Amino acid sequence: MKMLRTLLVAQFVCVLLLLAIVLSALVTTEQQHVKESYDRQKIALTQLLKNFVGEDYKTLVQQIRASTNPQMLQLSKLDGTVLHEHNNASSGSALLEQIFSLTGIEQKAAVIKNDEHQLQLQFIPDFDRSNAVFLQAFWMTLLAPLFLCLLPAILTPLLLKAQLRKVSHNISHAIERFMRDPAAELQTQDLTDEFEDVALSLNKFSEFSQQQFNEMSQTARQVTEDAFRDSITGLPNRNRFVQFYEEHLREGSEKDFGIFAITRCTELQNINQSRGFQEGDKYILSVSELIQKVAASYRDHKVYRLNSSDFAILLPRVTLKDAENFATQLQSRLNEYQKIAELDSVAYTGLVSYETGKPLGEILAVADTSISLAQTKQSNSWHVQKDSAVGEIGIGGYGNQNWRNVIDDVLDNSRISLLLQTVQPSNRSSKTYSEILVRFKTIEDQILPTASFLAMAEKLDKIIAVDRLIIETALTTIKNRNMQDQYFGLNLSPRCVHDDQFVIWLERRLLKDASIASKLVFEVSEYGLQQNLKTSKRFIDMLHRCGCRLTVEKFGVGITSFKFFRDLKPDFVKMDGSYTRHIDEDKNNQYFMRLMIDLAHRIGVGVLAESVESQEEKHMLESLFIDGTQGYYIGKPAPL
Repeated sequence: MKMLRTLLVAQFVCVLLLLAIVLSALVTTEQQHVKESYDRQKIALTQLLKNFVGEDYKTLVQQIRASTNPQMLQLSKLDGTVLHEHNNASSGSALLEQIFSLTGIEQKAAVIKNDEHQLQLQFIPDFDRSNAVFLQAFWMTLLAPLFLCLLPAILTPLLLKAQLRKVSHNISHAIERFMRDPAAELQTQDLTDEFEDVALSLNKFSEFSQQQFNEMSQTARQVTEDAFRDSITGLPNRNRFVQFYEEHLREGSEKDFGIFAITRCTELQNINQSRGFQEGDKYILSVSELIQKVAASYRDHKVYRLNSSDFAILLPRVTLKDAENFATQLQSRLNEYQKIAELDSVAYTGLVSYETGKPLGEILAVADTSISLAQTKQSNSWHVQKDSAVGEIGIGGYGNQNWRNVIDDVLDNSRISLLLQTVQPSNRSSKTYSEILVRFKTIEDQILPTASFLAMAEKLDKIIAVDRLIIETALTTIKNRNMQDQYFGLNLSPRCVHDDQFVIWLERRLLKDASIASKLVFEVSEYGLQQNLKTSKRFIDMLHRCGCRLTVEKFGVGITSFKFFRDLKPDFVKMDGSYTRHIDEDKNNQYFMRLMIDLAHRIGVGVLAESVESQEEKHMLESLFIDGTQGYYIGKPAPL
């Protein structure tokens, strides 16, 4: 390239020299032409003056114009009297004037005198045409050499570039073939002799690369294996899970179905902070081993560690019923480990069915919601999201941020409606109430799934605001419709029971409407009350001071003790639906219910039953001296 630049500079200097010679010749020719024009017109005009007779000056001027037609003409007496004058000179080119000034070409008036007739002529020949020709020749002389200089300067690099591109293509083609098959030799026969050294170097590079390729392949396999494996549990990690799902379940050619589950280790952060990170690792490893042991009985199962606290389980070709068996076994193992490790809980599991073609994001969102629902139950519980629920608004289509927006919209615009479901007394002496149920709506007036809404409100730390909205709406509705003569039940989340600010707010709100407060019964789950017996007792005492009563719902699911009754003194217990379903056929549940009813009545606690779906169930419960029954057989929820 340096030689090419030198060649182009030399060519440019030669063009400048040629240009200077041509322009010099052009100027010399123009000077000679101007001189000859003046000389010819001087001779002609001198002859006309010499032959002039008389004083008819107009005829003289006409003869002058006919013979020479000067551009400028002035006819005058020697004493200065002007007899005729005209000037047809057009405005000249500034460039032309500059050229003439630099080269010494003068186009000025020439003077001829005739003493015989006492006349004087001043004239300038007509140079318009010759000046135009000169200017055109000047431009052609200037541009033509420059063009001839620039043309090689442009074409030469292009031609050279094309040649180099061809060589570059041959080299890259040889390298690409080598890259496709590193074990093969590097083909360099397409290179010309001028690039013999390049071909030799490429061949050496080929031998070196083959050696390096073998070593790198071995290392890459090990690095890939490490990158897709969790260091603590040895399980495949999230990257491997995503890869497997996308390849086999998202875009797989064969149809497949099964159960996907996420088990979330909820105590990891507490263990890390209170016992240290080593104990946290032991906790994670223990849960991992429990999951693998339970999943081992399912063919083609896969277990992954998604992040620090979440494990993913894939159970191919497993039905929902089998999934419930898996979840029950896992919960049993987790409960055993909870006692050994002395923990409040170990992990919660959310399950959902999957099939080939479902987006991974949807499956993860549904499983996450299932975990939130599981956490509303007893320790180490699980929840299976049915196929019908996946299609509901707010389940498959909402992530955390969307759920947050929906909950905020419900709170800001009070998008709730209240329903009423009666708890029917079994005899005249029994005191019962009607439970107020809530439905949440979107901005399009669609009903949101209640359980999922409450679970996500709990997860996003908005459950207290939701409960406050429900209580406020219920009290306002009861007051506006003058329904103070009826008893109503309201559900509360465990978070509210143990939140001091909420308890203070509720007490003030109940005292504000004391007549309505005496007709209210608050329902709290047994699991929620057992989380902190001290704050639970303080909350129940507050309710009793305000004239309200308390029902312990979902009773019998947790581990209940008589100390629980003695300390908290609830007004009612509502037996979990698992004990009342088909109780007319289940002798064990009949015995358990008879025992619980007898013990509760001894300490003055009423016993209610929910999920009563048939006449046989109702009759059996009444024969066991239940105080009240609730369910679709008794009455479906109706607008308040």
